[in-house]
Amino acid sequence: MTGAGADQPLPLAVRGATLKFGGVTALDDVSITVKADELLAIIGPNGAGKTSLLNVIAGFYRPQAGRIELSGENVTGLRVDQIARRGMARTFQGTHLFAGQTVVENIMVGRHMLMKSNVIQAFFHYGPVMREETGHRAVAEEIIDFLEIEAIRNQPVGTLGYGLRKRVDLGRALAQEPSILLMDEPMAGMNSEEKEDLARFILDVREARRIPVVLVEHDMGVVMDLADRIVVLDFGRVIAEGTPAEIQKDPAVIKAYLG
Repeated sequence: MTGAGADQPLPLAVRGATLKFGGVTALDDVSITVKADELLAIIGPNGAGKTSLLNVIAGFYRPQAGRIELSGENVTGLRVDQIARRGMARTFQGTHLFAGQTVVENIMVGRHMLMKSNVIQAFFHYGPVMREETGHRAVAEEIIDFLEIEAIRNQPVGTLGYGLRKRVDLGRALAQEPSILLMDEPMAGMNSEEKEDLARFILDVREARRIPVVLVEHDMGVVMDLADRIVVLDFGRVIAEGTPAEIQKDPAVIKAYLG
């Protein structure tokens, strides 16, 4: 695994993030870092603050204290789209896709923020616009080939099984050409075969794109197989951090979660 160089900022750093909803503290002074080309898994019991942490990182929530840094830049308080334009892409617990649109159309949605044509130019659809769209469609087709979903490229997403929809969700995130990928419980609701397929594609993403991945996941078999490092949350606080082997032996983790 390649680490961030001494003169290179970390792809992601969360520094002392605190998030409260009324009297409930979802995150309590949470600090994590993600290294270049690393798969970091975030685990913990239900209500531990895992999804809240992803929402803070991606800009859906603004923490009351602390800061979020992407490649050394403070992005705390920026809008979701502004953070996405800085290289952040995310998949969700559910598949937030357009059910009536085809697979390729959903993946093209991920290219939207990279398009330069304005609404008027797109309406007339003349030379430069057509060339730009052709280029973006070529990228979408490459992603479809990469995820091995060529046979369903023209099918409406709403007609697909859950496992394939999750693959399309990953494809849309990759279409953003991210520099870091957040995945919120990607294996939820899948059978064993679907989990194996998606795990393989996550590994392929790391190999082909060389980008760090932050993975929130409940399936400990998947986490132990994929993660380089694991952060454990409990009641909004980090209670442990280490390699899969270290986490499996940590008494605090066993008591709070694994045991």
